[in-house]
Amino acid sequence: MIKYLSYILCFLFIVACENSEEEINALTTKRIAVEEAKFIESYLSQGGKMRARLTAPVMNRYQTDSPYIEFPNTLHVDFFKDSLLKVESQLDAKYGRYKESDNKVFLRDSVIVFNDKKDTLKCQELWWDQNLEKFYTDKPVQIHQPDKIIFGNGLEADQAFNWWVITQVTGELLVPKGGFATTPVIDSSMTAPGDGGVDSLQLNVPPPPFRPVPRMRSPVDSAREAQRRARDSARQ
Repeated sequence: MIKYLSYILCFLFIVACENSEEEINALTTKRIAVEEAKFIESYLSQGGKMRARLTAPVMNRYQTDSPYIEFPNTLHVDFFKDSLLKVESQLDAKYGRYKESDNKVFLRDSVIVFNDKKDTLKCQELWWDQNLEKFYTDKPVQIHQPDKIIFGNGLEADQAFNWWVITQVTGELLVPKGGFATTPVIDSSMTAPGDGGVDSLQLNVPPPPFRPVPRMRSPVDSAREAQRRARDSARQ
């Protein structure tokens, strides 16, 4: 009898300990605390000086074993030279993630960095190392300058964007002084004499109205006409 009761108690204990898979996952999954802030403005101090100001519409801070901050809806950074009144470079990106342990910011989607010299960096991914005060990437990049555009793969630059080095230059495009303008479209159906170049191009202009030119009479014709009139007078 005692042995039989022991079996019943063990069975009830096992049944009581059964849980669904969802309940087990809920118990074993570690909850991540998220702190959200909107319309934030943060300042970065380096070497005892205020060097940058970051603004973003949304900031999420994730409390994990390696805490990080996420900017999911764009961010903008102004980099200062000596004071808050002198902005020497600016940064824009659609997404950013700041790793607190590494003191690095990963930037993604339409990343743009430009300085007061009209040099502009465009890329899709970029790392910002706040300890070294540098940007770097191994992805395709473009450097836009007033007179040319340089294409390449990989880049390293200081955060003020005073200097930059492209790892592998893949091409260069010169920019006209007046910038790129829309060129006129030439109709291939229009023909021209000679070599058919632009200088000898004939436009489809309607011809002028026809005006007959009077025929000039030669001296021989005049003498014959005088003889004919003399014969007619003699007959009369």
